[in-house]
Amino acid sequence: QVHLVESGGGMLQAGGSLKLSCAASGMPFSRYTFGWFRQAPGKEREFVSAITWKDSSTYYADFAKGRFTISRDNAKNTVYLQMNTLKPEDTAVYYCAANRLVDMSAGRWEFWGQGTHVTVSS
Repeated sequence: QVHLVESGGGMLQAGGSLKLSCAASGMPFSRYTFGWFRQAPGKEREFVSAITWKDSSTYYADFAKGRFTISRDNAKNTVYLQMNTLKPEDTAVYYCAANRLVDMSAGRWEFWGQGTHVTVSS
């Protein structure tokens, strides 16, 4: 059974940094692409970033470029999202997802974690 467990969320002031982690189990980690999505209250789940299994190519939403960095450690079966210069509009539940391919549409991802809350105050 596949499990994705996010951690690292929290509350902080604008301008600060957080590093989210996603620990995966029950799957061939190195053969999956991983992504981060987020969902703010009253809004749809949106793509944040993804990293491929084949060559660790990375993809970012426009709002994440230059501030967020996705990485993966295949030896630890863990994916990370380093978030810097956080803004109040980054407040959301952040979800880890796994899929065979990169896709900007949340509905097409195969596996999901339960999410971790990030709250950024001004």
